Parts: sequence; C-alpha cells; structure tokens
Amino acid sequence: MLAPPPTLVTKRLTLRPPEVSDFDDSAAMWADPVVTRFVGGRPNTSEESWARLLRARGLWSLLGYGYWAVRETSTGRYVGEVGFADFHRDIEPSLTGLPEMGWVLTAWSHGQGFGTEAVTAGLAWIDAALKPRVTPCIIDPGNAASLALAAKMDFRIKAHTTYKDAPIIMLERRT
Repeated sequence: MLAPPPTLVTKRLTLRPPEVSDFDDSAAMWADPVVTRFVGGRPNTSEESWARLLRARGLWSLLGYGYWAVRETSTGRYVGEVGFADFHRDIEPSLTGLPEMGWVLTAWSHGQGFGTEAVTAGLAWIDAALKPRVTPCIIDPGNAASLALAAKMDFRIKAHTTYKDAPIIMLERRT
C-alpha cells in the first residue's frame, strides 16, 4: 500500500495533491499562451486540462509520487503545478523508470521566486521519501527562466535531444 500523497508547506506556498476544485484554475493556466509557449507550444483545451488533472492525481496512487497543485498560502491564489512523473516518454536517452521532475507556473507568479520555493520543496520531499540517485527533467531550449531554475537546483545538462520532433534539453540532478 502506497502512502497517501503528502501536503508540503513552505514559507509562502502550499503544495497539495490536485483536487477537482483546482480544475478551473489549472485549466486557465494551461489555456494561457504565455504559460504554454515552452510546454507543448500551444494553449490546452479544457478536455486536455482535465486529463492533466486526472493524470497528476493518479500518478500518486500508481507510483507513490506525482504532481502537486501549488497555491499561495496567504491568499489561496493558484501558483501552478510542480512534481514528478514517469510518463514513459518516447525520448532518447530514456527516462522510463525515473522520477522526472516538472514545473509550470501561472503567468502572474513568474519572477517572484515561487518556482525556486516549490521546486526546492519537491526535491527535498523526493530525496527523503524515495532517495532517487537521478532525477531528470526536460526543458525547451528557449525557456531561459526554467533553465536558470534547473541550474540553481543542481540539474546539469545530460543531452540535447528531441521530443515530439522538437529540440529539448535533458537535464539530471544526481544525489
């Protein structure tokens, strides 16, 4: 039996497993072209956002890790989504079997340090809970902000590769 998904609290943020009540905020974020510019390259439909929410929550029961909905604790305002997954991506080198980290933040929250705060909390949790030797992530080469955050969190470039016929940078963090 897997442990229930944890809720993490930082100085300014609450990271908790996604709930149905997060759907409107999540769908609005995924429909924003500023947010999706480097994540899929186009706004998501409501149906695609619903599938994302279901997948984010379902990861926890299947793998023991997954994504959190991130909210500003003081206001309850939706900040984004941060977490881990094994998507069995069609990518080389393979990421299958590894807890791939990902993060996406609402446009209003960019530039406020929320990404650093949430990613730090997620990494601290997975390091303690699963003790992975390697945690990978993939980032669009044009996404300077995410590449800077990854570098700050000790992710290092492993490969320049392609995913869904687009260039991508594969990074990894070793513990």
